[in-house]
Amino acid sequence: MDTITTNIELLYKKAKEYADINIELIKLNSIDKIADVLSSLVSRIVIFMFVVMFVLLLNIALSLYLGELLGKDYLGYLVVAGIYLVLVIIINYNKDTIIKTPITNLVIAKLLKSKQKSKTSKTTQDGIL
Repeated sequence: MDTITTNIELLYKKAKEYADINIELIKLNSIDKIADVLSSLVSRIVIFMFVVMFVLLLNIALSLYLGELLGKDYLGYLVVAGIYLVLVIIINYNKDTIIKTPITNLVIAKLLKSKQKSKTSKTTQDGIL
């Protein structure tokens, strides 16, 4: 009877340790995935900011050039503003396919991506190489 009780207690301790380790593993995996998504998002935001600055300066140059061709500076800015109005209308009607779907797919892919070790790093860690 005493050995059964000891075995049950040992089994309970092992099950509790197993559950605690799994909870900790889930926490660590969640932190890893969140960090991956956030770092990817921040890097894309930084790149986006540089692209926006480039496009802004390019638009100013284009507006000044068109204004010089048309004889009035404000006409160049008006033409560029009209181009952006057309782009906004097009993007507004297609925003799900142009913006929403790619961002959703990126976040899902980052969250579902599992970390895979290359064969070379695994063999190096095992001490084979």
